[in-house]
Amino acid sequence: MPMPSPSPEHRALERLAGAWRGEEEIAPSPFDPQGARAEGLVTNTVVVDGFAVQHDYVQLRDGVASFRGHGVFRWAPERQAVVLWWIDAMGGPPTEYVGGWVGDELVLEAPIPGGFARSTWVFDDAGRYAHALDVSPDGAEWMTTMRGRYHRA
Repeated sequence: MPMPSPSPEHRALERLAGAWRGEEEIAPSPFDPQGARAEGLVTNTVVVDGFAVQHDYVQLRDGVASFRGHGVFRWAPERQAVVLWWIDAMGGPPTEYVGGWVGDELVLEAPIPGGFARSTWVFDDAGRYAHALDVSPDGAEWMTTMRGRYHRA
């Protein structure tokens, strides 16, 4: 039996691959009442023969790691969606984000305690991307918690 090969939808996630570095702006929140500026370091690696992308993230404040997260992106043909499984240093339960591509934009949403989260990556032609994390109590009105702009490291 021949081994399966990644579909074009799997291959689209390869756009995330590489080492990235960016400036981030964190909005004031109950976790960070003053808000902050930070540096984000991202390493995305194509894994399992092209069927997934492993995502590792570190946020630095004044050169010191202040937050870490780990995820796995995959195209889920059974759902016709991109899925991101996410865990982080906040200690909460794993989160499953689901969504897809709209042109150069990858938009994924997840139910979280107290509402919903939306993570958006927007790629440009110069090999950079912007990332935003928004939250909502009801899935209708969204508030940005973090925005960043990243370039290849």
